[in-house]
Amino acid sequence: MTPLFLLPLAITSMAAAPAPPDAQVVIADGHVDLGPRFVDGKWTIQLRDDTADPVVWRPLENVVVQATGKAELSVPADPAYAFLGKTGQKIWVIPQVQQPGVVWPGWNTQDPEVAKRVDREVTWKLNGVDGPGTFTLFLNSDFGKPAPVFDSRKPYPQETGIDVNTHVHGNWTFSAAGTYLLDITMTANLTDGTTVTDRRPLRLHAGPGDARDAFKTTTIDEQAPSSSAGGGRGRDVAVAGFAVLLAVGVGFAVRLLVRRKRATA
Repeated sequence: MTPLFLLPLAITSMAAAPAPPDAQVVIADGHVDLGPRFVDGKWTIQLRDDTADPVVWRPLENVVVQATGKAELSVPADPAYAFLGKTGQKIWVIPQVQQPGVVWPGWNTQDPEVAKRVDREVTWKLNGVDGPGTFTLFLNSDFGKPAPVFDSRKPYPQETGIDVNTHVHGNWTFSAAGTYLLDITMTANLTDGTTVTDRRPLRLHAGPGDARDAFKTTTIDEQAPSSSAGGGRGRDVAVAGFAVLLAVGVGFAVRLLVRRKRATA
């Protein structure tokens, strides 16, 4: 299969009748963003669904982000990506730059109340990954070189800092087909001196199969999700993965907006 080359930005048509926020949805095309909001006064991680018209913020427990067969690629021969696996290895890639027919997830701290109340940045932590293969998230720097954000082969927890009022996209990669649950936390210090945090699973599905099956699996307590000042609860999830992954061509580079802070276990 031909390695991915970045294409010009594609505009995805909006759905005429979006599902309500309390409905379970699988999003396999168009633009979405992960980010924190204040929902009924509580700091909460949600997914902004731009495929809906008007735009809808959805609870994470109601969403599966799917990389369909259109996201199936091969690891390229480019030496810059040799650390990801053997040339020609089949993988699934949600790229940093939007591709026709492929979902385009990013992350942002642009909610008006978040931008007003957060002091400097939001800390995004990966506590664990549960899935059939290796998951990575990385950025292409100004010179096209991969800049790691998260890697399920590394010790947990892992962290990255997101400057307030920022919108970023990266390369999400999966070495095997199936459902992946990311145990994530977002924490911030507010301008009033308090700290807020929320911890929830983000569901993604790569390749064939029924993506809705992801709703049947949990890694942290979703009956009482943590959304408060001070801390969340849950368990770290260890993943045994086989490190064979991705590739995005180096024909387009997006300015690196994230300040990476990796924590060691």
